[in-house]
Amino acid sequence: MTGSEVPPSFRLAYVPGVTPTKWVRIWNERLPDVPLTLVAVPAAEAADLLRGRGADAGFVRLPVDRTDLSAIPLYTETTVVVIPKDHLVAAADEVSVADLADEIVLHPLDDTLDWERPPGRPALERPATTADAVQLVAAGVGLLVAPQSLARLHHRRDLTYRPVADAPQSRVALSWREDGTTDQVDDFIGIVRGRTVNSSRGRSAPAQAQSKAQTQAQAPAQSKAKPAAGKQAGKPGGKSAGTSTAKGSRTGSATPKSGRRGKPRRRS
Repeated sequence: MTGSEVPPSFRLAYVPGVTPTKWVRIWNERLPDVPLTLVAVPAAEAADLLRGRGADAGFVRLPVDRTDLSAIPLYTETTVVVIPKDHLVAAADEVSVADLADEIVLHPLDDTLDWERPPGRPALERPATTADAVQLVAAGVGLLVAPQSLARLHHRRDLTYRPVADAPQSRVALSWREDGTTDQVDDFIGIVRGRTVNSSRGRSAPAQAQSKAQTQAQAPAQSKAKPAAGKQAGKPGGKSAGTSTAKGSRTGSATPKSGRRGKPRRRS
């Protein structure tokens, strides 16, 4: 490697609530020579991080401006309301936005839900982050509506959550720069989409073609070796010698029969 060459690497960004552990494990199994670095980023800053080449790809929350970013939607999260365990809402299995009309519902500045109009009554001030809003819920200031993964991320023993049936939902996607689709990005897209290591799609195709070519090249050499083995079996002292031995054993087995025919009779 020359001084100007840089060893390959892959930087993967992820927003709060997303757990990339499974995909990172598969990457390390398939590409152990290409280190993967995780980059935590707030949801509101993820798109700018990718545009600024701070990461090769990233798990983001939709929507994103697709003018210069590509995105593959992965899954949609359940929306929940975070409440104290002794709150009346905790008695229900599921609630609606209308059920929260009389409640103070906190609306943090980093909210990832696309509200046309947030539910409930607004608080005097908007918390800076979802983590701050959770602390306020624990203090009895109000309730919080958020994606379920964020409720789990900021879990507290004195809080619980319930699904909100008719609330907007947050969608998670894998995104990257359109002009930054490198081999490593292609590899990670394949992993996220569930392609196996032997898939014919992606970069594994050239490797399969090379393996097939090597197999075909070895086949003529193996077919030439088979006639040689046949000629070896037909050499003098091979099959003919075995036949002679077999005949000899049958001839020898007839000798005791001729001996029994010559046995003398007793005299009367």
